Amino acid sequence: GCGGADPVMEGGPGSGSRGGEIMFQGGVPELVRAVTLAARYLGGEASISLPDERREPQGWLTLHNVTTNNLRGIDCRFPLGVLTCVTGVSGSGKSSLVVDTLYKHLAISLGQRVDQPGTMAGPCYSEGARPIERIVPIDQTLIGRTPPSNPATYTQHSDEIRNRFAMTPDARKRGYKPGRFSFNVRGGSCEACGGDGQIRVEMHFLPDVYVTCDVCKGRRYNHETLEVRYKGLNIAEVLDLPVQQARTFFENYPVLERRLAVLEEVGLEYLRLGQPATTLSGGEAQRVKLATELASRSTGKTVYILDEPTTGLHIADVHRLIEVLQKLVDAGNTVIVIEHNLDLIKCADHIIDLGPEGGSAGGEIVAEGTPEQVAEVPGSFTGQYLQPLLEQDKILQENEQ
Repeated sequence: GCGGADPVMEGGPGSGSRGGEIMFQGGVPELVRAVTLAARYLGGEASISLPDERREPQGWLTLHNVTTNNLRGIDCRFPLGVLTCVTGVSGSGKSSLVVDTLYKHLAISLGQRVDQPGTMAGPCYSEGARPIERIVPIDQTLIGRTPPSNPATYTQHSDEIRNRFAMTPDARKRGYKPGRFSFNVRGGSCEACGGDGQIRVEMHFLPDVYVTCDVCKGRRYNHETLEVRYKGLNIAEVLDLPVQQARTFFENYPVLERRLAVLEEVGLEYLRLGQPATTLSGGEAQRVKLATELASRSTGKTVYILDEPTTGLHIADVHRLIEVLQKLVDAGNTVIVIEHNLDLIKCADHIIDLGPEGGSAGGEIVAEGTPEQVAEVPGSFTGQYLQPLLEQDKILQENEQ
C-alpha cells in the first residue's frame, strides 16, 4: 500500500516491546533495497502466495430479495465451509448485505437478539451437510475497556494460572484458593486500587486518565499474595511475562502451553499476559479473538464474520491474518470477510462482488465465483485489479517449480 508514497517511514523492527524504532525513512526506491520487513515484501523476497487449490462449498446460505439500504432486491448465496470475500467499492452495499442482513438474520435464527435486522423475504435458508450452530463476529473493538481486562482474562489463561498458584505448597499452607490470585477479588488484590493497578482520575470534558497505584506499584495484588511463588515467580511477575516466555515457563503444563502457542501462532508472542486491554491496538485485539477461536474445540459448524479485518495492518500482519483465517476454514468452519485488500481477496475460495458503483448506483451483484472467475468479468472493478495480480502470482509459482 506504500508503493505510491514518498517519503516512507517504517517502524520496527518488531511489535510491542520489540518495536519503537525508526527502521527506514526515505523514498520507495531506497526502501526496496533496505533491510526491513516492508522491503522484503516490496522487493519480492517475501510474498503472499495463492492457495494451492480453491475449496469446494459444503453447502449454501441463501438470502432472498434483500432490500436493506441500497440493495436492490438481490438474491445472494453464501457458500459454507470456505473462505468468502465480499468486495466492491465503498458504498456498494457490502455491510448492508453481510452485517445488517446475513449476520443479524442468522443470529435471530440461532435465538440471539439483535437490533434493526436488514429487510429481506423470509429467513435465511441453509442447505448442506453442516448445520450452523454459532455465528461469531471478529472485529477490532477492544477486548475490554478497563485496565483489569487483558489477554489472559479474555482467553481464560488466567484461570489456569491461578489454579497453578493455588496448588503450590505455600498456597496450600496458607489456605489460599484460586480466587486469592484474582485481582478482581477482595482478599488477594490491592485494596487501594481494587486490583486495577491504576487509579482513575476523572477529567471533566476530557477522557479519564489512569495513574499507577502508589501502594502496589501497578502489581495489582497485596503483599501477602505476592509472597506465594511458583517456579520462583509471584503472580504479578508471571502476568508480566511476554507470551513467548510464558509458553516456556509453562512447558510442563500442556493445557496452558497449547493455548499460549496459539497466541504465538497469530503473531502475538510479544504481548504480556496481563497487559491492559486498553493498550492493545485494534489489530492486536482482533488477533486475540482469533486465537481464542483457534484454541477452542471446533465442531466445524461456526460462521465467522469479519468486516475489513486488514484495516491498519502491515503487509506482514495481513499475511499472518490470512494464514489464521485459512486455519479456521480448514477446521470446517465458514469465514465471510468484507474486504478491499487484494492480497486477502486473491486467497479466497469464493468472491461476491457488489456494485457497480456506490450509493444509489450500487446494490447489485456484479460478479461471483472464484477469484479467477471474477477476474474475467468485464464490469467488475475488483476483477480488473485482480487479473494482473493473479497472472503475476501464477508466473512466480511456475518459476518456483
